[in-house]
Amino acid sequence: MNWTDSITGYLEHLKFERGLSDNTISAYKRDLNQLANFSDQKPKLITAKHISAYLQHLHSIGYSPRSQGRVLSALRGFFNWMIDEEHLSEHPVVLFENPKTGRKLPVVLSVQEVVRLLEAIPMNEDFATRDRAIIELLYACGLRVSEACTLKRSLLRLEEGYIIVTGKGNKQRLVPIHKEAVKHLELYLEYERPHQKCQPKHSDTVFLSNRGAALSRQSIFLKIKKFATSAGIKKAISPHTMRHSFATHLMERGADLRIVQQLLGHESITTTEIYTHISAQQLSDKIADFHPLNHL
Repeated sequence: MNWTDSITGYLEHLKFERGLSDNTISAYKRDLNQLANFSDQKPKLITAKHISAYLQHLHSIGYSPRSQGRVLSALRGFFNWMIDEEHLSEHPVVLFENPKTGRKLPVVLSVQEVVRLLEAIPMNEDFATRDRAIIELLYACGLRVSEACTLKRSLLRLEEGYIIVTGKGNKQRLVPIHKEAVKHLELYLEYERPHQKCQPKHSDTVFLSNRGAALSRQSIFLKIKKFATSAGIKKAISPHTMRHSFATHLMERGADLRIVQQLLGHESITTTEIYTHISAQQLSDKIADFHPLNHL
């Protein structure tokens, strides 16, 4: 892949899967384009030596250590994505450390907010059964939005209570599915999907657009934002928020970290450990709210 295609793909991932703001995405785009202009190598050929030279260049033109740290964060995320998408085998930024500014915790909905979001879906509108099934599934199984978009009917095992999900690197995993999500998914498959237009190459795709193709990440992103607004949810959420909420709620109720790792399809347990920090923060907040010494 060339720089233009790689950067475009990564920015789409940030917008439609991670739900980052336009300002943040613009900053990442600027930082990545600067590296592309500085380097005479294709993205897959970038090494730690090139990154070191680029950082020295930034220092020479007056970038502060904090600004260099921001650039490193952008590059680290970009090359993480390149590896996940199997466009790259070795990470060129892995040896470079950011300034210690703390780790930002992802946005998570409460259980009550998840219920409000689901109830905000207007069931009298076209494709409402599909939209409800998608969001139920994202929360019930902790799927990435890309995994929901590519979900296959032939890999559903609803009677047995699980689905087979194809994740990053085409790796498959078994994910249990809650009976509430099964109910809405079966309603969609039985009563709505048979009446949708379907392009031949998408005959095995679960969720179809009104044009008969696989539903896009952008479409799901916009729907969730719309329903969140209707539900009065002020948090900046995206499809990935449902995945974060799924994992956090499991951890809060005592799920083993290794089990959550398997359900999410994380290669490394360190990626999953973010949810222990979220649970600890929420516990701290509850103590602050209810500890008797805070009410004297």
